[in-house]
Amino acid sequence: MKIFALPPVKENLALLFDMDNTLYTHDEFIQKQTELPIRRLAQVKGKTFKQMNDEIIEFRRDWGALHNGQAISLGNVFLSFGISIEESVRWREELIRPEDYLTEDKKLRHTLTLLAARFSLAVVTNNPVSVAVRTLSALGVYDILQKIVGLDTCGVSKPNREIFYKAAQICNVPACQCISIGDRYDIDIALPLELGMGGILVDGAEDVYKIPEILT
Repeated sequence: MKIFALPPVKENLALLFDMDNTLYTHDEFIQKQTELPIRRLAQVKGKTFKQMNDEIIEFRRDWGALHNGQAISLGNVFLSFGISIEESVRWREELIRPEDYLTEDKKLRHTLTLLAARFSLAVVTNNPVSVAVRTLSALGVYDILQKIVGLDTCGVSKPNREIFYKAAQICNVPACQCISIGDRYDIDIALPLELGMGGILVDGAEDVYKIPEILT
């Protein structure tokens, strides 16, 4: 875990959680969320999975070399391959099945219950809202995390200013009173810091469990 420039802790603070690999840790499910859309893209392009995957790896490497080593989200990669955000949303809704991999996490629920008593909570994800609802429901925390900004909310993929400003808006706080929490610095943390938010970089749910103590 790494903590960045947190705002003063106040009752109107908002915590903006990334979802995948942040609120849960499940390597196989994370892998499937990348693999399955790439397989669909390979079918559309008339290529094998290996050919398509190799092209995407090369594209990401070249993109990073031109952008100071930064990472690019899969949604934005797909845009460069001619797949619209709307189409990415449809594919993800069809292909991603969180209920096949995830189960209730009582420790996460306890953690979020403690945080919700003091702060406004939201999820900011590059998955569609419907996939987020199913994921949070599988984890047993959807009733706590009902404020969701997804890939289909603004029609753009993180990192994007519109997404984070939208999350601050639905939490009814200014950006300077938000903390973005996620597992990827380039996607979840770097831009929020530019917007005046705080940031907490985590390695998965085990780090999220520690956040109530950190914000005490």
